[in-house]
Amino acid sequence: MPGCGHGLRVWHLVLDLKFTLSCNISSMRNATADTNLSFADLPELMAAMSGDEKHDHSADSTLDVLWVLYDRVLRVSPETAHDDDRDWFLLSKGHSPKAYYAVLTAKGFIDPAALPGFGTFSSILGHHPDRNLISGVEIASGSLGHGLPIGVGVALGLSAQSRPSARVFVLIGDGELDEGSNHEAVAFAGAVGLDRLTVIVVDNSSSSYGWSGGAETRFSREGWSAARVGGRDHEALAAALSEPHPGRPRVVVAVIEPEPK
Repeated sequence: MPGCGHGLRVWHLVLDLKFTLSCNISSMRNATADTNLSFADLPELMAAMSGDEKHDHSADSTLDVLWVLYDRVLRVSPETAHDDDRDWFLLSKGHSPKAYYAVLTAKGFIDPAALPGFGTFSSILGHHPDRNLISGVEIASGSLGHGLPIGVGVALGLSAQSRPSARVFVLIGDGELDEGSNHEAVAFAGAVGLDRLTVIVVDNSSSSYGWSGGAETRFSREGWSAARVGGRDHEALAAALSEPHPGRPRVVVAVIEPEPK
């Protein structure tokens, strides 16, 4: 076939390039920085990442929750990111990861120098987070409805391994509750009393139909411990996320202003 050999050579070059980039990315995976950054630095870190602006409000809606989790709740750091007894955090709302990357940078998981490359071919920072590329990221996410079922499985696995200290925190959006897979996970976790599991629902009024009595009622009807707080109130978030809930999974609904129309 005319041109077939040339096409094969081009394809081999592409494969070689992707292999080289993959090796370079793998070497960057654990290149973290010692930082002493605060919540006030997060907007500047987010501004270093350009592209995917259509999801900026979605990312910003998670910013306060993510900061409180990593600053005051989660027992995990760059040094303990692979410890068996660490806390696990699963960002199910992975289609808008700029705030997640900013918080991970502030806490030393990501080198700040990586932020301007966000979304480019050779960057570790994709439009969806990848656990194989970023130290501290537990799941590759962004397909809605997957994080909570995975979190239930992780919590069950930790229980089977007799890891009494390890906890699982999952962040989802209220619109994501439209996905049916979440409701199976909610019903199961409540029925078995999966008390090492905490779910944070960032409610920015993006669900298709809403929930009578608030999103938390969907969980409390299945036996979950539930709280509803302001999604920008750090003290209320920290208190709700630290509240003991023996024998029951926990949901915290963090209410955020709706996206401007």
